[in-house]
Amino acid sequence: MLIVELLKRDAKLTTSQLSKKTGIPITTIHNRLKRLEKEGIIKGYTIIPDYAKLDKSLAAYILLTVSYRGPVGEKYSQEEIAKEIRKLKGVEEVCIVTGQTDMIAKVRVKDVEELNKFVIAGLREIEGVDKTQTLVVLNEISQ
Repeated sequence: MLIVELLKRDAKLTTSQLSKKTGIPITTIHNRLKRLEKEGIIKGYTIIPDYAKLDKSLAAYILLTVSYRGPVGEKYSQEEIAKEIRKLKGVEEVCIVTGQTDMIAKVRVKDVEELNKFVIAGLREIEGVDKTQTLVVLNEISQ
């Protein structure tokens, strides 16, 4: 999986560059990449944006507790609630987890004021969201 590790660090690497870094012939690299894509091991290639330049420099993780029953007794599904949260502007990912928290959402917004609006006017308005705890990211350490 050396090829996958190299591509995780820089998805723009060419087959020639991968060949030089691994010592594997270019045609073998090409064939392995096609196989990894076909088997769904590599699902896509991505970028790492400069969020400050995009005016989205504040990241936060929001721990969510879910209420599984509504006021009239209707049941809520974690997966459905997660899908609704994922639709909100600024949400990068939503994970259903174990432990004292039911879900964790990673959000990226402009500033604390926008984060406040996101939590109060967006997240807490979703049926089934019971409690939230927001953790503001101070520094992101990337690869």
